[in-house]
Amino acid sequence: MSDPLAPCEVPLFTPQLPGTGGSVRISEEDFRVEELPLYAASGSGRHLYVTVEKWGRTTPDVARELAHALGARERDVGYAGLKDKRAVTLQRFSLPVPPRAPDLVQRAAAASGPGWRVLATALHGNKLRPGHLRGNRFRIVIRGVSPGGLERAERICAELRGRGAANLFGPQRFGQRGDNAALGAAILRRDAAPRDRFLRRLALSALQAELFNRCLAARLRDGLFERAIPGDVLRKRQSGGMFVSEDAAADTDRVRSGEVDPAGPLPGHSLFAARGEAFEREQAVLADAGIDPRSFAVGGGEMEGARRPYRLAPEELRVAPEGSDALVLTFALPKGSYALCVLREVMKSDAPGEVE
Repeated sequence: MSDPLAPCEVPLFTPQLPGTGGSVRISEEDFRVEELPLYAASGSGRHLYVTVEKWGRTTPDVARELAHALGARERDVGYAGLKDKRAVTLQRFSLPVPPRAPDLVQRAAAASGPGWRVLATALHGNKLRPGHLRGNRFRIVIRGVSPGGLERAERICAELRGRGAANLFGPQRFGQRGDNAALGAAILRRDAAPRDRFLRRLALSALQAELFNRCLAARLRDGLFERAIPGDVLRKRQSGGMFVSEDAAADTDRVRSGEVDPAGPLPGHSLFAARGEAFEREQAVLADAGIDPRSFAVGGGEMEGARRPYRLAPEELRVAPEGSDALVLTFALPKGSYALCVLREVMKSDAPGEVE
């Protein structure tokens, strides 16, 4: 019997268009990620923002070595998000500026270590916190593509530019063995009680992501990806404001124009509630997964509910040839979205899901 909470397979949005095939991550240089800051450094303040290029290293590795090199405590180093090890990535770190450290900026500008180097520094008034980014820009080389791969990729990219892509959670959200969501469900049932608070939150977060993916998969299977249904929670693309649909026909026009997007649930307390048909569909997904929504208020009481758009709009999406059998794909995504959302549509093969 299969695990009822094994990661579900989210259908493709463009299954009718043949993909390029091929492979990514042949080398770290083939996968580049640039963090897009939420705000620019002001040029003054008691925190030093350091832009670092890294390769073959994790974000915590670099934070630890940067702290050691500049005489800071590791816990005082801030960053907006984790960046993948198997890639060349650019991201900002922050360090407090002590009252008597006149040469800190100069030392930081010259700092480097195995697999990382500082590219720029600037002062600002606050520490970088998780989530202090607008998104990420990707440059990905796909090697060994099928004959006609460029034309195939261009057709798919045209569809994604005009209609968006499915905003699924990638497999790294569910752990190396894919069983984090099942642990989250066991915590809700009180069949498991990890003492490690980080592991507990990780498992419950994976459960939220799995339930969202299942709601998304159901919308795609039922032809509802680009439609509003009665009671849908809709999110305004420009402002992020949310409201409940009371006129599904009129709101479907707004969905198709890109003004708003249906937003699926990350179940938890204080969730912005859907109504009517949309609410019933969400409850059916939870019931099918064996999850009692009331359990989030008990076993998972620390997990706040949230809404995530089912659809994302890749920005700056372009494809270009790279030699005889390779393509370069470039695009930008909002924070929390995965390169997999675009790669799986373009390649129609085993695209990696590691990068957010």
